[in-house]
Amino acid sequence: MSPSSFDWWAKESHRGTPVVIKMENPTYSMVELEGPDFVTSSGKDGRGKNAKQLTWVLLLKAHKAAGCLSWLGSAAFSLGAAVRRRVASGRTDSDTGNGVEDPTVRRRFYSCIKLFLLMSVFLLGFEIVAYFQGWHFGGPRLELQRLLPTPFGSLGLFDSMYSNWVLFRTEYLAPPLQFLANVCVVLFLIQSTDRLVLCLGCFWIRFRKIKPVPKQPIREDLESGDDGKSFFPMVLVQIPMCNEKEVYQQSIAACCNLDWPRSNLLIQVLDDSDDPTTQILIKDEVLKWQQNGARIVYRHRVIRDGYKAGNLKSAMNCSYVKDYEFVAIFDADFQPSPDFLKKTVPHFKDNGEVGLVQARWSFVNKDENLLTRLQNVNLSFHFEVEQQVNGIFINFFGFNGTAGVWRIKALEEAGGWMERTTVEDMDIAVRAHLHGWKFIFLNDVECQCELPESYEAYRKQQHRWHSGPMQLFRLCLPDIIRSKISFWKKANLIFLFFLLRKLILPFYSFTLFCIILPMTMFVPEAELPAWVVCYIPATMSFLNILPAPKSFPFIVPYLLFENTMSVTKFNAMVSGLFQLGSAYEWVVTKKSGRSSEGDLVSLVEKEPKHQRGISVPNLDFIEKEESLKLQKRESKKKHNRIYRKELALAFLLLMASARSLLSAQGIHFYFLLFQGISFLLVGLDLIGEQIE
Repeated sequence: MSPSSFDWWAKESHRGTPVVIKMENPTYSMVELEGPDFVTSSGKDGRGKNAKQLTWVLLLKAHKAAGCLSWLGSAAFSLGAAVRRRVASGRTDSDTGNGVEDPTVRRRFYSCIKLFLLMSVFLLGFEIVAYFQGWHFGGPRLELQRLLPTPFGSLGLFDSMYSNWVLFRTEYLAPPLQFLANVCVVLFLIQSTDRLVLCLGCFWIRFRKIKPVPKQPIREDLESGDDGKSFFPMVLVQIPMCNEKEVYQQSIAACCNLDWPRSNLLIQVLDDSDDPTTQILIKDEVLKWQQNGARIVYRHRVIRDGYKAGNLKSAMNCSYVKDYEFVAIFDADFQPSPDFLKKTVPHFKDNGEVGLVQARWSFVNKDENLLTRLQNVNLSFHFEVEQQVNGIFINFFGFNGTAGVWRIKALEEAGGWMERTTVEDMDIAVRAHLHGWKFIFLNDVECQCELPESYEAYRKQQHRWHSGPMQLFRLCLPDIIRSKISFWKKANLIFLFFLLRKLILPFYSFTLFCIILPMTMFVPEAELPAWVVCYIPATMSFLNILPAPKSFPFIVPYLLFENTMSVTKFNAMVSGLFQLGSAYEWVVTKKSGRSSEGDLVSLVEKEPKHQRGISVPNLDFIEKEESLKLQKRESKKKHNRIYRKELALAFLLLMASARSLLSAQGIHFYFLLFQGISFLLVGLDLIGEQIE
């Protein structure tokens, strides 16, 4: 053992049960034992070290190592036990009929993945036998001399079978696989270039400190009257909700505390709940705020057609809406700050071309678990880079469905809300853009909301977000071509907004990294270079994480998780494009209600700014109700769900990583290994919270 080995052991922290070593006739102290010259030095009297004492020291070091290994083994055993419990108590994604995928389509997609998995298991066994038979190869290049006959004039049975397999895959499998890989690589490079351009645009905005500035800011003195400088138009606030009893109080309370003249503000609570208890709770909450002086009304539809779009369309048909110039929309879990309207509405003044002012989202539970942290990375890039750059340079981006203020005239000219897709917000934004309206994105105006904390809720949300745009693309393409907007705006809508960012991105992410890459391990004549597997994805992940620098330690999990989500996104994209399965089904994202607790307390502690004719609401009662609801929610039994497609892909990738070891492909092996583990964790629902 070298001196450096002793240095390394000396730096290790002590673990396990302390051991006392009693040495007979010691010739050196423990200081000497831990010193760098222990092995080579001699005693003061010139004698060498006692071999028995050296043996005891080595045993002591071995005990330390055994303690460390036992600790790692205990941790691994605990993790395995947790996995076994989850598998035993979990439900598969086909156990319930309220999922987001049609059973027939789900079975077909799962059958294709299972077919790839079975092929990979068979080929891995075949390749391992070939490897031990002497078919050694490095990378994709086989030792082709093995294909020649033996000195006795013929090959053995196995060698003959394997040589025919090699010739078959070289002649028939490798060319189409390599062609598909090259196509996906080209799409990958195009999409990466688009992302790089967006990042450069964001950098330019920060460098030049560009941001939308209203031509005439609102005066702070509400008592000054209309002197020609104040701008307090009639604003309608809409809060659409459906069976969201965990979060309804926070949005109603936040909207009723908006700093705006009471006579110029009306709040509509658009309740689409089919649960009678939830309806009563929301109706009582509205009545309580009415008694405290807020101008708020409760609306409930008897015929609930069209989901959220139908709800908004029904509300806009009210006779009193004609008295209002603008409408602000907030989902049930959104909490606008009191000055939200003062920061957004002034951008409409003396700017008749502006149809929408959109604020960015901020998340009260972004640090709740790993899933919310990864979502925060993704959405931070979406808002600060994609929407801000598009808003500054081309005055267009997709409406986020909430935390925005619309000019009602723009909604009417665009045709109003339509129930034809599950992304009614993107639909109305595209139609308004085709009519010449401009959009403004305010990156410095935030509206708090919450992120899905369970993978089940997040998966359903992503399915809707990626199937809807494909439905909309099919419906809007003729209108885009016939519209009177400029050629460049048409090209941006068709090629960048829809094709590149909504269709190509999920297509190549799933095809390239989940299918082609593992298949190239079994057909090594088709290659994927290391820069495609590692370097460019790492660079793109680094760019994605720049808007959320505190999340930098999660850059690797983010890269792996995005590839894992490509399964859901690809399936949703295909369903929406070809109208398969439940592409038109709306599933409300499950809320936890965490965002309401701290914010209601802060509203109680904070003394609100009084307006004329408004009394301070009794929020103590709301806080007590929320505490009771929290206790009940924690007492409910939760379970995890087993996702079969993700598990099948996990084993496919792990089989491919084992096959890559035979070719000594280091980067490919590590990528496939960690990507397979990522799929395994997601498939066992070990990321995020459990669901009730």
